[in-house]
Amino acid sequence: MQGYVLPVVDAPDDRIDLRSDTVTLPSPAMRAAMAEAALGDDVYGEDPTVNALERLAAERVGKEAAVLVTSGTMGNLAALLAHCQRGQRVILGNESHIYHYEAGGASALGGLVYHPLPTAGDGTIDLAALAEAATTINDNHFAPPGVICLENTHNRRGGVVLAPEYLAQVHALARAQGLPVHLDGARIFNAAVALGAPVTDLTAHVDTVMFCLSKGLAAPVGSLVAGSAEVIARVRRVRKMLGGGMRQAGVIAAAGIVALTEMVDRLAEDHANARLLAAGLAELPGVQIDLSKVQTNIVRFTLTHPRLRVDDFLAALRARGILMGSMSHTSIRAVTHYGIERMHIERVISVAAEILA
Repeated sequence: MQGYVLPVVDAPDDRIDLRSDTVTLPSPAMRAAMAEAALGDDVYGEDPTVNALERLAAERVGKEAAVLVTSGTMGNLAALLAHCQRGQRVILGNESHIYHYEAGGASALGGLVYHPLPTAGDGTIDLAALAEAATTINDNHFAPPGVICLENTHNRRGGVVLAPEYLAQVHALARAQGLPVHLDGARIFNAAVALGAPVTDLTAHVDTVMFCLSKGLAAPVGSLVAGSAEVIARVRRVRKMLGGGMRQAGVIAAAGIVALTEMVDRLAEDHANARLLAAGLAELPGVQIDLSKVQTNIVRFTLTHPRLRVDDFLAALRARGILMGSMSHTSIRAVTHYGIERMHIERVISVAAEILA
């Protein structure tokens, strides 16, 4: 188009954006890898960079195979549809991301029935409640169970980590009922870094796991679903049905390879910055925060200020170049990530103190 001028790439932005770790920009190494990626048609299985990413991802989480998908939402949905038949129940927490934020896709597109159970403050679901929900009732009135879903780290519970021991207990009761376990592990590497444990300690106890490249790992797009070769073959077919078959997707996969090889260990910096932010906010009037729940890169706090509502506080922050997100009419979330440094956190605490004074 004559006269068209491309936008300036990543024009300088002095905002401190804590709305999510999805706002990260790719690292210089990612940009270089994307520019130089070997490409092919991934729908034909011929993109060498996608194939390399999928092999790497499966190896990292201790699974037989993996498939690249466009998003975590697509990955979770594809996994559920691969595990379940229409009319079966998806047993999950009532505070889970799948239940709250994925547009009801399992029901709308898969004919599956959500069976939400109470989510504890530590992100767990009571084992007795899970066992009862997972039991098949020989009565045609009831939808049969199809899959159990867990979330690690748990977003709406403030980024808390599910321990390997709990995952093992859930997997054992699922096996007893012949059910698979799917893990929404969007931030599973944050969980592993927080525990100081190999990620396979967490993924060993689930049949499939979805994890995001585009959150704390800072890739521009993409998630992966990993599991047995048999299940992943079904996930790949569902991906196509959902419109997720990509062509020269190695451009995306190249950044994902850098994410998995260079960006995992640095998540500890995000965790440290989150704890710094939480400790600073906890000292301010009108802020309630449970510091024991700040385990990874998510800080969730309640605003109890006598004259400021959540919307007012967020607007005042935005006017000063700081972005956070609301979780309810009283609750706020801030997420640390690649590109946010200690000096930014100190600035946020200082500005929040001025607003709340």
